Amino acid sequence: MTSNVEVLRYTAFTHDPAGGNPAGIVLDARELSDGEMLEIAAEVGYSETAFVTERDDEGRTFRVRYFAPAAEIDFCGHATIATAVVLAERLGTGRLLFDTDAGRITVDTEIDDDTLRATLTSVPTRSRPAGEEELAEALAALGWSRGDLDPAFPPHVAFGGVEHLVLAAASRERLADLDYDFEALRSVMTRHGWTTVNLFWRESDERFHARNPFPVGGVVEDPATGAAAAAFGGYLRVLGTGSDEFTVIQGVDMGRPSTLKVSIASQDGRTRVGGGAVPLEVSGGGHTSSYE
Repeated sequence: MTSNVEVLRYTAFTHDPAGGNPAGIVLDARELSDGEMLEIAAEVGYSETAFVTERDDEGRTFRVRYFAPAAEIDFCGHATIATAVVLAERLGTGRLLFDTDAGRITVDTEIDDDTLRATLTSVPTRSRPAGEEELAEALAALGWSRGDLDPAFPPHVAFGGVEHLVLAAASRERLADLDYDFEALRSVMTRHGWTTVNLFWRESDERFHARNPFPVGGVVEDPATGAAAAAFGGYLRVLGTGSDEFTVIQGVDMGRPSTLKVSIASQDGRTRVGGGAVPLEVSGGGHTSSYE
């Protein structure tokens, strides 16, 4: 059955096919089993593929599931943006509702300067200080020391649909030099239930640089991570620091620059994360060098 399934390929948080984070999109997955969706995601090879498994009669509410090459993920931000752009191209702009394993996600689509953009509103966010054991295990797997961290931003575990360990690099050079133990970090993250590790460096209160290892999904690194950006907004809200609106620059060190526009979590604990998405012209499975 999987050989007959149409998989669209878009890259999110960019308007350039050479940038952003690629996502697979299956608009009609009603007849696919869990195993078949996982098989398709592995064949596509991107960090996530989104599967639309149900839609309401009016066509604006959808059940969406996300599969990485190695596992199902409760929520994926970049695949949400890509799927919303694809649906808006077919249905027209406006509000879409995605029912995910993490909860209902509202996505607003619009034309901005002749470009189609989507902005998701996350489920309520939360953030807590990372435990000493959690931190020590993660730093060891990353090959980082406590001196590599920016003391202005305490390590946290933040949630914006899925959980992420959040660590602030003391310098841009430390962030750029990422060479971690894949199996060791995957083991640590699996034990603690983290989807990615959100490594970031503050250029200013309005501009952050980020990298997101994703070994639990079978992926070395994500070039753009909307779920982590949503959780990061919640993290900054808990700390009471930063600007209400900021930009996350990601993927630069991978050669796939991405731009995520973020509005810090509101009083109800939700974060808005927006960006564009464009189609990819690829052949075969669409694998890139960032995947194991």
